[in-house]
Amino acid sequence: MLYQLHEMTRNLLAPWVHQAQANAAFFNNPGHWWSSMPGADRLAAMNELFHRIGKDYEKPEWDIHELELDGEIVPIAQLTEIEKPFCRLLRFKRHSNESTRVEALLAQPAVLVVAPLSGHHATLLRDTVRTLLRDHRVYVTDWIDARMVPVEQGEFGLDDYIGYVQEFIRHLGAENVHVVSVCQPTVPVLAAVSLMAGRGEATPRSLVMMGGPIDARCSPTAVNNLATRNPLSWFENNVIHTVPAPYPGQGRRVYPGFLQHTGFVAMNPSRHLMSHWDFYTDLVKGDMDDANAHRRFYDEYNAVLDMPAQFYLDTIRVVFQEFLLPRGEWRVRGERVDPSAIRDTALLSIEGELDDIAGLGQTEAAQKLCTGIPAARREHFIVEGAGHYGIFSGRRWREVVYPRVRDFFIAQSQPAAAGRKARKSSDASNVTALPRRAQR
Repeated sequence: MLYQLHEMTRNLLAPWVHQAQANAAFFNNPGHWWSSMPGADRLAAMNELFHRIGKDYEKPEWDIHELELDGEIVPIAQLTEIEKPFCRLLRFKRHSNESTRVEALLAQPAVLVVAPLSGHHATLLRDTVRTLLRDHRVYVTDWIDARMVPVEQGEFGLDDYIGYVQEFIRHLGAENVHVVSVCQPTVPVLAAVSLMAGRGEATPRSLVMMGGPIDARCSPTAVNNLATRNPLSWFENNVIHTVPAPYPGQGRRVYPGFLQHTGFVAMNPSRHLMSHWDFYTDLVKGDMDDANAHRRFYDEYNAVLDMPAQFYLDTIRVVFQEFLLPRGEWRVRGERVDPSAIRDTALLSIEGELDDIAGLGQTEAAQKLCTGIPAARREHFIVEGAGHYGIFSGRRWREVVYPRVRDFFIAQSQPAAAGRKARKSSDASNVTALPRRAQR
């Protein structure tokens, strides 16, 4: 019923929200007589602020169309590699008219970026993808808003997410792909590769795990505390709702995006209130650079998707309440998830020093679980001064984290067979003991 009430309220407010947008344009237009009214600049700012608070935010575009490489502008095409009911595997293909450039691009490593299915769209990783494209062939999981998936497609749970990841890895060629997982997907990605290793399948060349809750018992944050403070039944009864008409997913049970957004804002309401006040004052002053920065940030931040109910509840139970992965008790469709089975895949775990979503130690826990990987092929990196988003987006990502990731991929560029030989000859003590290399 809450979802229906939200839609009704949104529809009732829509005319006023659109009128506010028009009003802002009139007050800002030197050719319209409204702009000559006393206080027109404040009225314009007030109307735009109301419009932005009340408007719907659609999924942002990836907006990755070209890249400068060695002084040359290289066009980029966005292609759908695989299309599944709940996800599209996208490829960002770089083009060139020079045969030598094409050969060089094709020779670069393939990277699969596994984006979170946790409220925001995969486009939140736009900066991650754009930066990786400098030196890699890049693919990314683009998760679909659950309210757009007809109920005839069935449920989608954590086990299904793992199945998707395995299918994408096999499609790209496991031994020739590096996998980067950001935040929430670190857990299902580690499970997916562990299961593949346990079956004797080829596994990715390397895994890069960034700011994820591998072991949510370490340095618990407000996110972790919320999950442990209430039983699973509380989440099912209070945050799970049914998609109303006219969406294609009518009748599907979801964790609605508007509720997730409310939770995001509630984590730091004063910061968002001050940000909107600053936006208003910037508009009044005519500071368009800061105003545009505000628009860009909230165009992304306010765009949220509905999560499938089963996936959300599975994640709460497995990751944040029962801690099945670090306890060694997780079974996926009857198969035990054993990260120690991974032997031919290198591992780099990355954490932000100031991460308030995945606390310090949560991602590093992967190092303690993946004991089958020789210590020489495992690294842990703490990014000094970085919060959660800073490890995969922004200046720190581009200048501090990315060079480390790129160099790690280069170091793992030896053929898989050579890697297996090195593993067999490594000292057993190095396999079980890993010093904490918190390089900043």
